[in-house]
Amino acid sequence: MAEKAKYGSWKSPITADAIVAESIGLGGISVDGDRLFWLEGRPQEGGRQVIVERRGSEASVDRLPAPYNARTRVHEYGGGSFLAQNDRLYFSNFSDQRLYMLEDGGSPKALTPEGKWRYADAVLDTRRERLILVREDHSESDQEAVNTITAVGLGEVNRGTPLVSGSDFYACPRLDAAGERLCWLQWNHPNMPWDGTELWIADIQSDGSLGNKEKIAGGIEESVFQPDWSADGSLVYVSDKAGWWNLYRWRKTSGIEPLHPAKAEFGLPLWQFGMSTYAMLPSGNLVCCYTQKGLWQLAIVDPQTKKWNAIQTPYSTVTHPVAYKHGFVFEGASAAEPTSLVYYDLQSGELTVLKKSTTLRIPEKYLSKPEALEFPTVGGSAYGFYYPPKNADFVAPDGELPPLLVKSHGGPTTAATVRLNPGIQFWTSRGFAVLDVNYGGSTGYGRAYMKRLEGNWGIVDVEDCAAGARFLVGQKKVDPEQLAIFGGSAGGYTTLCALTFTNEFKAGASHYGIGDLEALVRDTHKFESRYLDRLIGPYPEQKAVYEERSPLYSADRLSCPVIFFQGLEDKVVPPNQAEAMVAALKKKGIPVEYVPFEGEQHGFRRAESIKTALNRELAFYGKVFGFATQA
Repeated sequence: MAEKAKYGSWKSPITADAIVAESIGLGGISVDGDRLFWLEGRPQEGGRQVIVERRGSEASVDRLPAPYNARTRVHEYGGGSFLAQNDRLYFSNFSDQRLYMLEDGGSPKALTPEGKWRYADAVLDTRRERLILVREDHSESDQEAVNTITAVGLGEVNRGTPLVSGSDFYACPRLDAAGERLCWLQWNHPNMPWDGTELWIADIQSDGSLGNKEKIAGGIEESVFQPDWSADGSLVYVSDKAGWWNLYRWRKTSGIEPLHPAKAEFGLPLWQFGMSTYAMLPSGNLVCCYTQKGLWQLAIVDPQTKKWNAIQTPYSTVTHPVAYKHGFVFEGASAAEPTSLVYYDLQSGELTVLKKSTTLRIPEKYLSKPEALEFPTVGGSAYGFYYPPKNADFVAPDGELPPLLVKSHGGPTTAATVRLNPGIQFWTSRGFAVLDVNYGGSTGYGRAYMKRLEGNWGIVDVEDCAAGARFLVGQKKVDPEQLAIFGGSAGGYTTLCALTFTNEFKAGASHYGIGDLEALVRDTHKFESRYLDRLIGPYPEQKAVYEERSPLYSADRLSCPVIFFQGLEDKVVPPNQAEAMVAALKKKGIPVEYVPFEGEQHGFRRAESIKTALNRELAFYGKVFGFATQA
């Protein structure tokens, strides 16, 4: 029989210890013949990114020996940190940011020298025995880092020879099948890659340099994503020029044509290198991932006939497909299944789970499944996923409503998706309700929805989070006196703005969040150094607006408890952001807690940090809302 207890105080088997002990990060799929490789981020090893291999039905084995860590710091967010080809692994090592080559049975061999160069997003130019990749040069300490597309030879140790330079940023260098042409993306400040990029191609000349450069698509107000060459020499890419990230093909003889026009998103915001939503199959067809209203699906499209065939799977989030054997491997997740590497056999239609991001099994009686919400907000609608409390061992006292945690995602140009997230189930199994909000500015709902945030960061996102809370209060699903908001990075900024500029919430948790927009502009890294030009306005011309939108400058308006979590090696949002807010709140006498983490950057990767953050946040809400908590 269920025990009666206050919401928030329920005992749960989904503990911080269990989450960390049984969870890993998955990604970075690479195929070399019949060999499949991927990355595992392991909190138990201090967040080390390990390259793992699986052949056929054999058990997976680690291919990257400790202490090597396949993680690059290009753009700080990294991605595209390794490549498997011709029985070799090429990877960027986190501690020194050097490139290494690893052959079967050997030890990693450095390809680049010690220095202030970083590398990412490589392709192998077999004919010329070199890697072509993005290089970020930090060797001049008195100027902004310089990004180029660079060739690194596989012989003597070398820092590489730039092939393309002059733009602020580059991504996605890709060779055609003959090794005769290269395509790439480039863009300049103040644009981010989801604002506007350019797609270029060039011939590779006899000396290895590039000639006959030609712009194919893109511009200041057109975002191009994931260009790649087909076997027939045409170029496939994703563009949002029609208002949605859709698939296109360019052919030298006939120009550009859409492959499947739809009010759906076939692209992602390029926060990390190596992101993908389609893959080319040996048949010439494309396997595509696309999203509509936050839910992802799979399909096969024939570029020649434009024929479209949907693939039914149990997953509601599907990304990063890679052709493999008789089908493809992808990352899939659902409300009941964690992020997993999954193989889909096109001949049999069978799905095989190769690896799960967690071995933690959540019994049905503790599993909260989300409800997709569309709710009214200023200027239209916003979206989110509502997770009700779920724990069959407990029942709340009659007439009691649960506390609500509103989750504001980072970015702000990313999106909440439906996947089994033990971090959310940690809360719902204790009697909290959670609303994961896709506020205006989120991707996945078309370019116009994303542009709602332009000039309005700290306003639209806050209004949408508050509107979601009010919507659930109006439906009598949550307690209006127990509303809290939490988020990380940009989501931490939304959290602090919501607590400062509205009276909707009674408490909040900022994970490496932004309190001072001016400090962010002055201190952050190159990739995001002009991000706020669109989100807020140009600086210093709009200095007054930066101050007006910064919670630190209006800390006197904040009157509820806040807890701050901060990595002390964070280069994206430096620790002084959290420390200034904490000092301001202490001066005012508001209950505040500060939890710093040595050795952590932007986002927590170490097991102990993740456990501490979850348990401290739980205890914090218990103190604020007046119930006993059980970690």
